[in-house]
Amino acid sequence: MLEVQHLHKVYPNGTVALTDVNFTVNDGEFLVIIGLSGSGKSTLLRCINRLIDPTAGKILWDGVDVTTAPAGELRRIRRQIGMVFQQFNLVKRSSVLTNVLAGRLGYANPYLSLLGIWPPAERERAQRALTRVGIADKAASRADALSGGQQQRVGIARALMQEPKLILADEPVASLDPVLAHSILQYLEQLNREEKITVICSLHFLDLVHRYATRVVALKDGQVVFTGLPQEIDRARFKEIYGEEAIEVRAGMAES
Repeated sequence: MLEVQHLHKVYPNGTVALTDVNFTVNDGEFLVIIGLSGSGKSTLLRCINRLIDPTAGKILWDGVDVTTAPAGELRRIRRQIGMVFQQFNLVKRSSVLTNVLAGRLGYANPYLSLLGIWPPAERERAQRALTRVGIADKAASRADALSGGQQQRVGIARALMQEPKLILADEPVASLDPVLAHSILQYLEQLNREEKITVICSLHFLDLVHRYATRVVALKDGQVVFTGLPQEIDRARFKEIYGEEAIEVRAGMAES
């Protein structure tokens, strides 16, 4: 279980990104975080694995306080939390296989991995991860030779190398067309259902939220304004989260 308690984040320039954020995520959930750009979604996800340090509050992962964990304990925690990024975060000039192996750095010998020396068992693990996301034939290709959807699948395979209990996906389909968006979210859904990996995913589009989320947390100006089931987001809730202007745009799109 993940518990976020009274989480605050204020950046050094004074920007208040999160204010008193509270929610829990049960094991096996596919939780989707929604909200306008700038609402704090990315900051929240990065606080969970401490890519960003919170200003105040607690994040408990299986009862362990991530926010105060020393370096050794934080390394162990991060092994269990995979991350999938909006812009893929791949080493473009490296091969797909090398990028996937990077997900195993938390377990590897630092010196040997720096030299690109990986045990056969780890290379086999990487190949299995690529097979799982349907691009085993691209293992030797450079990452920048792949399409956006393929690069995001590499990102998921890299996260799988950690053998995670939790995957954080920061707007993983924001730069993809609708067909590719569904294919990427279906991979995450499959991992959630078959491997029982908890997924916390930030998304923009409500059709995707309704299709994939088991529960939703909505942020507005860094504060939680809704927690509940996706089907509970009616017109009033939508207005509360996105504002009157968004409702008018949505209505216009529905009429066109």
